[in-house]
Amino acid sequence: MTKEEEQKKLVGEKAALYVKSNMIIGLGTGSTAYYATLKIGELYKNGIIENINCIPSSIHTENLAKELGLPLTDFNLHQEIDITIDGADEIDESLNLIKGGGGALLREKVIAQASKRLIIVADESKLSEKLGTKWAVPIEVIPFAVGVETKYLQSLGAKVELRKNKNGEIYITDENNFILDSDFGVIKNPGQLEFLLNRRAGIVENGMFIGLTNRVIAIKNNELLELT
Repeated sequence: MTKEEEQKKLVGEKAALYVKSNMIIGLGTGSTAYYATLKIGELYKNGIIENINCIPSSIHTENLAKELGLPLTDFNLHQEIDITIDGADEIDESLNLIKGGGGALLREKVIAQASKRLIIVADESKLSEKLGTKWAVPIEVIPFAVGVETKYLQSLGAKVELRKNKNGEIYITDENNFILDSDFGVIKNPGQLEFLLNRRAGIVENGMFIGLTNRVIAIKNNELLELT
């Protein structure tokens, strides 16, 4: 296991310890959240936590949860989540996030907004002073609106790229939409950008997660940090 994977495993397993019996749990998507889900599965299998139900943020995570034997539920049965553990592509000093590198930003934000507590797990490469330093903003759009929303994003100063798979085909989200990866450079006012993105009908959701995070568990300079 590489040093980066060891860091991801360490923070993921640390976050999983916040999960208790009788909770509704949001399961995140991504390489770090993966280790949290594995640990939750272990705790449940060994009877350390009981009577839990999980809502996964992607089909990929749903399949993993099924493999681990975790009980699943949905928003038809439970409209509030006690705790969600998820990863992020970039985290600023105010615990605002860019998410969606894995393509699950729409479901991830639905789950984040429905959660009493959102814990983000990350290795040190994801920490930044300001959003946009390291990562473009994924923006999920309906296929009908790709052209017009590309033009709109460009008018806001973004370099826009339609996400594609390795084989060159257009990437399709779990909700059958497209993603425009939009590089705004360093984002001086994340809240204002989020507002401008939210007002567009063709944009289903954006990867700006502002004011949703309660705790970040990360490693920096080989030290485990918990930021609140």
